[in-house]
Amino acid sequence: MKSERHNTLLHDFRMYLRLERSMSSNTISSYESDIEIFLLYCEDSGEEVGNTTSDVESIISSYLEKRVKDGLSKRSQARVISSLRAFFKFLEIEGKFDGDPTEKIESPKVGRHIPVVLSVSEIEQIISSVDLSLPEGHRNRAILEVLYSCGLRVTELVSLRISDVFLEESFVRVTGKGDKQRLVPIGEPASDAIKTYISGRGREIVKRGNEEILFLSRRGTKLSREMIFIMLRKQAAIAGVLKDISPHTFRHSFASHLVENGADLRAVQEMLGHSSILTTEIYTHLNSERWREGILKAHPRR
Repeated sequence: MKSERHNTLLHDFRMYLRLERSMSSNTISSYESDIEIFLLYCEDSGEEVGNTTSDVESIISSYLEKRVKDGLSKRSQARVISSLRAFFKFLEIEGKFDGDPTEKIESPKVGRHIPVVLSVSEIEQIISSVDLSLPEGHRNRAILEVLYSCGLRVTELVSLRISDVFLEESFVRVTGKGDKQRLVPIGEPASDAIKTYISGRGREIVKRGNEEILFLSRRGTKLSREMIFIMLRKQAAIAGVLKDISPHTFRHSFASHLVENGADLRAVQEMLGHSSILTTEIYTHLNSERWREGILKAHPRR
């Protein structure tokens, strides 16, 4: 059970991540969850973070050892260590702790994850499989078209407002991580799908406060990320696409297809909202892998 002090620490840490570090809500939730587990571990161990008599480095090491024994993946280990570093930086800034007990801890080397990418034909299969006779048919088709046309994160998609969509000018205004805004071109199929969906929205019940939200649930409220995930998985199954996919797969596919067709990597970086070009470079690597596999399959001595 969390103490009142730990509740206060978590609240203040969350505010620090949001206001000082401008992190996305998803990252904040992950970091807060990691630190909550760490604080509960300290509590169960009879240790108090901030107590100068405690060997905090030893506490952190034993905590990480336990998480690894519990089956924490290398990727998750790296995130937990990042969470701890951010937490102790926050404590230092607040004057609640002196120094960084995580500086000697090395993050595990995480191999570059190659994301699942759909082919253009698989994207088309999924989009064309939407039953437009259903009440949510035109909405779902518009959602899929926008995911692929603009390469949005699912959080960005569900947060789109009608005032963010400039169909005559062929772009959408997207609010990404850290509340940074960017302009992303939108293709004609996605633009047409949005127009068709919006034209029928007058027949829906719209809950107060949600009038500006572009994609609404049947109850007239903002869609959740989970609802998009479930809808996409269901639609892929209907289309006979058996890959393990999520809304982010459409984003990966969007970027991969652009790079494959010769798009400038910096332009793709801007459209995706990546702060570093290194993040975008995975799509160059991905297409190199696909090229290599194609050569090997065709090679007479494979």
